[in-house]
Amino acid sequence: MTNSLANPNRLIVAIGGNATHPEDIEGTSQEQKTIAAMTAEALLPLMMLDNELIITHGNGPVVGKILMRQMLTRDTIAPMPLDICVAHSQGGIAYLLMQAMENALRDQGNQRHVTCLLTQVEVDPDDPAFENPSKPIGPFFNEEEAKKIGAELSWLMKEDSGRGWRHVVPSPKPKHVCDISLVQILARRGTVVIAGGGGGIPVVRNPNGVRKGVTAVIDKDLTSALMANVLGIDTLMILTAVPKVAIHFGTEKEECLDRVTLQEIRAYHMEGHFPAGSMGPKIDAAIRFLEGGGKRVIIGQIDQAMQALNGETGTRIVSNDK
Repeated sequence: MTNSLANPNRLIVAIGGNATHPEDIEGTSQEQKTIAAMTAEALLPLMMLDNELIITHGNGPVVGKILMRQMLTRDTIAPMPLDICVAHSQGGIAYLLMQAMENALRDQGNQRHVTCLLTQVEVDPDDPAFENPSKPIGPFFNEEEAKKIGAELSWLMKEDSGRGWRHVVPSPKPKHVCDISLVQILARRGTVVIAGGGGGIPVVRNPNGVRKGVTAVIDKDLTSALMANVLGIDTLMILTAVPKVAIHFGTEKEECLDRVTLQEIRAYHMEGHFPAGSMGPKIDAAIRFLEGGGKRVIIGQIDQAMQALNGETGTRIVSNDK
């Protein structure tokens, strides 16, 4: 393996929940398998490299539908807490990706293995997010529906930007990725490792080391940044639906960014260029990763993953001016 930032031999790639389940699909198993296969084809050039490769993924659309099923069957099937719902989504999404990625490799005659690890992520029970649940998940409801469902399922419901009412939950910061050493061992053996799905299953740990799940969701990009920092990985790639990060987005002054420093991206963020509901969390994760010792973040479009890695497209955020 080479040890070059131009072609990193250790890489974490974070993909969004839409990479397996876009919001606009019905959600049949065949649709999800087809989309997972498309995602695998996009990631195939990265998997064909001689590298240590870890994949993380979002789960937003899927966990929202799991919650919807619980709502519709609440009179006949006992609803599960959110940590178990996150675990269900993590396992289901990772299965689809793992199978599709191995199939893509086998079509190229490559025998590299792909595996997934059900990943618990510890959060601080005193995280301020628990006092102010603000992360919307699941479908929209009108006010009457929201009050009824909220009372029946003990869901906190809030109005969301004039679009309707949604279930909101805490989104604490990731503190520790459980069994991170197993991720490292597998990646070092050359296995493509899918881990940290949906930001991880949220848990807290008492002084005796006993863990229990909590009602929360963790941002997958922040978990990806934490994993990369703990493992000493220099490059974090965040793949999304747009080819580059932009300032003044959606205006006549819109400008796509090719390369920016940590200091510059901090300044743009302070100016309000990256909304919380879109690019904001990705920039937060990029800043946290670089402040934690990372060298560069690449943000780009999933179907241009290899081009972004090679510097032909995407936005590079680097830790210094060099």
